[in-house]
Amino acid sequence: MRRALACVIGAAFGYVALAVVGYGAIELLSSNRHDRSVEAAMTAAFVAGPLGAVAGLIAGLIFGRKKTPGA
Repeated sequence: MRRALACVIGAAFGYVALAVVGYGAIELLSSNRHDRSVEAAMTAAFVAGPLGAVAGLIAGLIFGRKKTPGA
């Protein structure tokens, strides 16, 4: 149960964190002048966010495991 909760929390945090970073990166780096905000929102929601969720899920799997005494 602890590992599952760590995975869910990691995925949620990773999605939000990377979505914000992705949005900011597109706003700063895109040469698109017509609809930069739409491009940034779509990239954040459908590219950067899911990548962050996968990274957070993996981090939750690693850090959510039980600690073994003496190891």
